[in-house]
Amino acid sequence: MLPVTASPACKPIPTVVGRIVPASTSSGSHFGAALAYDARFNAETLSNYQALETLRDVLALPALPRRIDCFDISTIQGSETVASMVVCEDGRMKKADYRKFKIKDEGRRTEEGRRTEEGRRTEEGRRAEDEGRFLDDFAAMKQVVQRRYRRVLEDGGPFPDLVVIDGGKGQLEAAYEALESLGLANLVAIGLAKKEELIFTRDHVEPIGLAADDPALLLLQRIRDEAHRFAITFHRASRAKRTLTSELDAVPGLGPRRRRLLLQKFGSLAGVRRASREDLEAVVGARVAEAVLRHFSS
Repeated sequence: MLPVTASPACKPIPTVVGRIVPASTSSGSHFGAALAYDARFNAETLSNYQALETLRDVLALPALPRRIDCFDISTIQGSETVASMVVCEDGRMKKADYRKFKIKDEGRRTEEGRRTEEGRRTEEGRRAEDEGRFLDDFAAMKQVVQRRYRRVLEDGGPFPDLVVIDGGKGQLEAAYEALESLGLANLVAIGLAKKEELIFTRDHVEPIGLAADDPALLLLQRIRDEAHRFAITFHRASRAKRTLTSELDAVPGLGPRRRRLLLQKFGSLAGVRRASREDLEAVVGARVAEAVLRHFSS
């Protein structure tokens, strides 16, 4: 049986034992499949435990990093910035604890302040300013880490044993600025750079390199890639919703509430375009349905 090291707030890693299948109620093939499942489960548990032990030793952690939070920022072609947080417990992803964030531009100026003395801005000027509104990765990372752990403080937990940041030294420093502002500088965070797959820490000038097949690195990559997947999925959904809203802004008589109803019913701008008069009328009424049809036919 493997030794277990656990932090006071965590339960020990469970030891998986082979199940006993009564001969009178199971066929030989069923019995063999059960043993094969147990063997795979035990192998996965052992690999996860070895990875967590390596991380504890390499990062000089006080205990096994049983709970790992990982953050990723996603910005595509100047569109809105979003972020994701995924959670891994005992080497397994815990999807119930995933979180997604829309990054807020807290320094955005008012519409009146954005206008020049000469009058209304040109369309080209507006586009340039809009692109400048979106935060860079460092500011976005600081904001999302701050928002997440402010909420954790309010709720009294759960606190992670390790925080993983998708990025290098700059993103890691931004994350620590957020943690320090909340009085949580005691939490341990690391950065995992994509290209070199190097681990950046606060306490080492040089990054840490692990072998490509090291279970600890493979675990970190799996968590980081899941955070990236979750952020991209959220970003695409947000962009699709924004595209639909922007297009429907031009339809006379179609306000925010009816736009939301159309999105909920038809799912996308293409879905609204394909909708019949009867389907549209059932959602927004005859007058607005006529305006929608006229807009897309013009």
